[in-house]
Amino acid sequence: MATQQIFVNLPVKNLDKSKAFFGALGYTFNPKFTDANAACMVIHEGSIHAMLLMEDFFKTFTTKAITDTRTSTEVLVCLSCESRAEVEDLVAKAVAAGATTPSEPKDYGFMYGHGFQDLDGHLWELVYMDPNAEMPAQ
Repeated sequence: MATQQIFVNLPVKNLDKSKAFFGALGYTFNPKFTDANAACMVIHEGSIHAMLLMEDFFKTFTTKAITDTRTSTEVLVCLSCESRAEVEDLVAKAVAAGATTPSEPKDYGFMYGHGFQDLDGHLWELVYMDPNAEMPAQ
């Protein structure tokens, strides 16, 4: 069975700025699925991708209005990291590239997380789950 893949589709106002922003975080783009309307950002080779789509092009895939990310959240993308340091490194790179941090880091003992809001207002959470930590009782 082939590996299942995910392609999260996100509307963007300026594709070049979005590519530069995510490139500053270390992500690459698959040229086969990248043109003037869209960029296929590779989050994890062969399995996780984000399709950054110019808003007018994004509208061709839906009859619904695009969410105004200044006032609403349409999605919260959460990515796992290898360590707490990787979480903080990616947030620092995002902020240096123009992102904001809508909340403080959260340490739950077994899980550490922090996130950022990208140039188009999409929320990205980054988490590290300690494989040796005790999970809290429910």
